[in-house]
Amino acid sequence: MTIEDWHKCACEDAGSRGLEDLKPLLATLADAMRALRAAGWEDVGRAPADQGSVEAPAPPADGAPK
Repeated sequence: MTIEDWHKCACEDAGSRGLEDLKPLLATLADAMRALRAAGWEDVGRAPADQGSVEAPAPPADGAPK
């Protein structure tokens, strides 16, 4: 199912339930899904070349909060 197909079905369903105010939110969600699918996922999880990796600090040896 494409995003367009999903959006059309979701809007029809919202309309049949009397939820016309939901349609702009569905359009925003469809736009967000399109943007996510178009994103460059090959770079996810890699630090930019000009910045080092950022790691969380190690917890204290005794496990107590700092």
